Amino acid sequence: MAPTPPTLEGVSARRAAAWAATTLIGLGAAAVAVGRYAGDAALKAAPGHPLPGEPRLTVHDVASGTVTLTRTPAALRPGTYGLAGRRVHAVVGPVVPDVSHPHDCVVRRLEKVVTGTLQPGDRVRLTPQLHTGTPRDALGIDHEDVTVPGELGPLPAWFVPGGRDTWVISVHGPFAGREHAMVLMPFLHRHRLPVLAVTYRGDPGAPRQAHGISHFGAREWRDVDAAVRYAVASGARRVVLHGWSTGATMALLAAVREAEGSSGPEIRGRVSGLVLDSPVLDWPALMGALSVHRAPAPLIPLAVRAAEGRLGLAPDGLVEAADPGPLQVPVLVLHGTEDTLAPLERSRALVARKPALFSLQTVRGAGHAGAWNTDPERYEEALRRFLVPLM
Repeated sequence: MAPTPPTLEGVSARRAAAWAATTLIGLGAAAVAVGRYAGDAALKAAPGHPLPGEPRLTVHDVASGTVTLTRTPAALRPGTYGLAGRRVHAVVGPVVPDVSHPHDCVVRRLEKVVTGTLQPGDRVRLTPQLHTGTPRDALGIDHEDVTVPGELGPLPAWFVPGGRDTWVISVHGPFAGREHAMVLMPFLHRHRLPVLAVTYRGDPGAPRQAHGISHFGAREWRDVDAAVRYAVASGARRVVLHGWSTGATMALLAAVREAEGSSGPEIRGRVSGLVLDSPVLDWPALMGALSVHRAPAPLIPLAVRAAEGRLGLAPDGLVEAADPGPLQVPVLVLHGTEDTLAPLERSRALVARKPALFSLQTVRGAGHAGAWNTDPERYEEALRRFLVPLM
């Protein structure tokens, strides 16, 4: 019997099914491509860029000692912050009460304009980094431009001399440069502590990392290790590592590796304490926050998966690598309650693993790496109490 020829309806159905399958495959490929794009963009976050989710604010008015900004939760944040825009950087203090202003605005104290001119219509963002330039230019504190020999090449750094032989090595996070360390330099300088504010691979003037992507400290910690070696070779008898964000992660990883003995006998035991501000331990959570403005929410898991492939880092890889078990030195962890990039719960869990040596100082209302900005007096008092036995 001859085969029955296909009907018009059957041909149309098959064509529709083929079209639907092709469309789904195309959409799937597009989704994967968007996920990869968002993942790569997040991994290439450069210093000087705003923190993810930090809203752009419009400057509505600039008066004597005040600036009027768009009213948002960020604009109402307590404390002192940098105000960064195109070709302008200023420092703003707390909200000014009892000042007449439109209901959709907020008035903050304008401490100073560091660079450029602040004008109505400017689009700006708050940043934990207050200062620009060098310690000498911004703070009037003498410093030396030095070079740390890193694994990939020379790493520029600032050295602020002090009378003690305990050095503080400051490690910034991914959205700031070594300028961030200047918020604490006056405090450390008053206590005669030498400060080494370092750069690491991927920073301006430092060697470029492979493919230009960040590894959230999983590789960059080697540059912190190099800074410890430099400090010891330059006369430091003890070293305290202080880091923000992924800089805190790098400090923790460098100290753990040193405690395990991989740093070499010439510097083993020289790290006498750690200060970790907003440490990044849950890198998928950070990746999700970094990617949210580059991909629709349903595609964020694809961005995280793409980053996992690029990094070769398991979801709990940083937690496992930063196991504090080998550490025998005190650790102060500072973390804001409003941190949306590095979950506070991870810091609580870290401290709970070694409560005899680790202590946690939470700062209510502080965002990522903004604990000092929110409450500098409380921050510096906690830091003073921690550092005094290590001096």
